[in-house]
Amino acid sequence: MVYKKLIPKKTNMLWTIAVVLFILWLLGLVTAHAFGGFIHFLLILAIIVVLIRIIRGEKIVK
Repeated sequence: MVYKKLIPKKTNMLWTIAVVLFILWLLGLVTAHAFGGFIHFLLILAIIVVLIRIIRGEKIVK
């Protein structure tokens, strides 16, 4: 594979990140109306779990 020698690894990694973010952005556009409420539910659930761990005295980050 000759082209790998021509493209630096940083550029290759940046392109990979850009493509992944673009796909996630498109997925968000398509599913915004269907899953908008679900995302808020997951956010509230995560906050409740963190609060319960704080109240119990457990460390949030191990």
